[in-house]
Amino acid sequence: MIVLKGAAVSAGIQAEVEEKLRELDGFVPTLAVVRVGERPDDLSYERSALARMKKFGLQGVSRSYPSDISMEEFRKEFEKINKDPGIDGILLLRPLPPQLDEKEIERLIDPAKDLDGISPENIAKVFSGDETGFAPCTAEAVIRMLKGYEIPIEGKRAVIVGRSMVVGRPLAMLLLKENATVTVCHTRTKNLEEVCRQGEILVAAAGRAGMITGDFLAEGAVAVDVGINVDEEGNLCGDMEFSSVSEKASMVTPVPGGVGGVTTAVLAEHLVRAALKRNEKR
Repeated sequence: MIVLKGAAVSAGIQAEVEEKLRELDGFVPTLAVVRVGERPDDLSYERSALARMKKFGLQGVSRSYPSDISMEEFRKEFEKINKDPGIDGILLLRPLPPQLDEKEIERLIDPAKDLDGISPENIAKVFSGDETGFAPCTAEAVIRMLKGYEIPIEGKRAVIVGRSMVVGRPLAMLLLKENATVTVCHTRTKNLEEVCRQGEILVAAAGRAGMITGDFLAEGAVAVDVGINVDEEGNLCGDMEFSSVSEKASMVTPVPGGVGGVTTAVLAEHLVRAALKRNEKR
C-alpha cells in the first residue's frame, strides 16, 4: 500500500507558480482570506493557506468578522474587499453562519477574484468544461493529486461520496472531463458500501469523520480522502478510517498531509492566474 502524500505534488505546483510569477515583473499578488467566526477547521485552513502564500512568494491577508455579523454589514465589508485594487484573489471560508445569505455572496463575488470557484460564472464554466474560470480548489486538487502520482483516470470507475458544490459535484465534472465513469453518492444512498466497492477510485467528501471504512473499498482501489474534520481531541482527521482503509487500498491519501496541502497549492496557482489576467487588462 502506497501513501499518497501531497508534498511532492505541491512542490510541482510551486515550480509552476514560480515560473508564472516571472511574467509579473516583480509584482506580488495578494490573497484575502475572508472568515466569519472562529470555527476550528476554518482557522486551520486559514493558517495553512496564508503559510502557503508566504512559502510560494505571495502575500496573504486575513479579513475576519464576528460570527453574529449582520447580512447588511457583511455585504458592505465584502464589497470593500471585492473592489479593493490591492486584492487579487478572494477565498471565502464556508459554511457561513445562518444569518448570512451564502447564495447572495456567491452572486456578489467578482468572478475574476473568485479563486475557489463559488460564483455562478465559474461554476458554469466547470460544468461546461471551460478552463478559463476557476474550479473549486479541493476538487481540482484531487485531479492534481491523481495526475501527480500518474494514476490513470481515463476509463476508470470513480465513486465520490459527497454531493456538495464545494467538492462532490464539481469533482464529478472534472473527472468526467478526464474520461472517467463517475458515480456520485451521498449519505442517503441505498447500499452505499456496495456502490462504493464498485469504484476503482473512491473519493470521500462527505464531511463525516471516519465514515468510510475498509468495508467500502474494493481490493486494490485508490482511496482519496478530502475530509477535514476535527476530532474530540482537537486533531485533524479525514472522512476515512485510515487503518482499515489502508488494508484494502493500493494507494491512500492521509489526513493531514494529503489533499489538503495540494488544495492550498492550487489556491496559490489560482491567485497568480488571477493576477496575470488583471495585469493583461491594465
